[in-house]
Amino acid sequence: MATTPQKFDVVIVGAGQAGPPLAGRLTAAGHTVAVIERKLVGGTCVNSGCIPTKTLVASAHAAQTARRGAEYGIGTGDVSVDMTKVKARKDKIMTDDRAGVESWLEGMDNCTLIRGHARFTDPHTIAVDGQVLQAGKIFLNVGGRAVVPDMPGLSDIDYMTNVGILDLDTLPEHLVIIGGSYIALEFAQMYRRFGAKVTVIEKGPRLTSREDEDVSAAIKEILEKEGIAIEFDATAISFRKRDNGFEVTPREGADPIAGSHLLIAIGRRPNTDDLGLENAGVETDSRGNIVVDDQCRTNVEHIWAMGDCNGKGAFTHTSYNDFEIVAANLLDNDPRRISDRVPTYALYIDPPLGRAGLTVDQVRASGRKALVGKRPMTRVGRAVEKGETQGFMKVVVDAETNEILGAAILGVGGDEVIHSILDIMSAKDPYTSISRTMHIHPTVSELVPTMLQEMQPLDPG
Repeated sequence: MATTPQKFDVVIVGAGQAGPPLAGRLTAAGHTVAVIERKLVGGTCVNSGCIPTKTLVASAHAAQTARRGAEYGIGTGDVSVDMTKVKARKDKIMTDDRAGVESWLEGMDNCTLIRGHARFTDPHTIAVDGQVLQAGKIFLNVGGRAVVPDMPGLSDIDYMTNVGILDLDTLPEHLVIIGGSYIALEFAQMYRRFGAKVTVIEKGPRLTSREDEDVSAAIKEILEKEGIAIEFDATAISFRKRDNGFEVTPREGADPIAGSHLLIAIGRRPNTDDLGLENAGVETDSRGNIVVDDQCRTNVEHIWAMGDCNGKGAFTHTSYNDFEIVAANLLDNDPRRISDRVPTYALYIDPPLGRAGLTVDQVRASGRKALVGKRPMTRVGRAVEKGETQGFMKVVVDAETNEILGAAILGVGGDEVIHSILDIMSAKDPYTSISRTMHIHPTVSELVPTMLQEMQPLDPG
């Protein structure tokens, strides 16, 4: 006997960063909404991304600060790390946040939270573990997951992704990390500061390959200074099981590296392969991302895709901005667009990297005339006073329009300082809006105007 469909105005698949706030806006506008979540409300950010990892970063920072106490005239004695307590603190912050989102959804008028895996059966119909839902508008916010490559011997040993490593409540003897980008490096520094031996294995010639080479080199120096071993050009990675762990060989002819714990952090893929998208006629690209236009709408007029699954930026802030764009277009008669936003993100090692817009390499490749400014953190008074002088700040400006094209702030407070540059870029104001503004002393931000006043023409290379 066929199941009678439950009818809603809107179905939202996935309760990550875009789904719940959109449900709030749509129900407030009088629509009936079903939100489907197969696992944990809050998505990657709340459960296995920003919130738990930055909580762990804070614990690691506290341990490192305590170890450095003597530099500031403070006696701390031996510093010990209790991983059970570190994990408990992380778990409480994470679960409190998730519970907040859950209670918000469950208490939302005209909203029904349904648990289960959603699959399209036709463009307007979704099956969820025996239930059938139909809606005039459908929004996909299904997120992504870690990519696990097919490497020789990997299937024979235990390994973790960014999700599994969050369950650790003991300290690894030797954590080996495959990957040299953002997730990999945050866990590398974090666990080194907790007291583990850490080795990073990267297939390419440098870390953070999307950044300029001077940024990558500075990040390498920061991590190696803390005792993290880094292997580059790992072109033929293979594994072999051992009684007390494993061995990894980074390339042919290389000596094997013995490890106790393995983290795979080489990238992510969208959760789009088991949605029945073909039954709805929704197009995906070669990477599995759902193809969307500038307003997050798919090729099927009544279906939208937001967040990591649309390939327009795999960050919490891009996901939330997708929600804002969708809501503005649907409910506010405000034609906001994905293409209006300036790309921006941060790497949360310590000190952090704040990034906005283009790299200098990208500007050079474009052939446009540009100006570049750069200032080491050793010449930033606030950084010297804090004893945090690693890194530098760098900015690139269009020489003809005076608009800022991009910036990198690798240094203490870099994840916050970048926003003053980002705001000017978004407003399309000239760089002089910052360079002629009086900033507060002593801050890191006060040296941004100085850097802009000292720019030189970009070498075309």
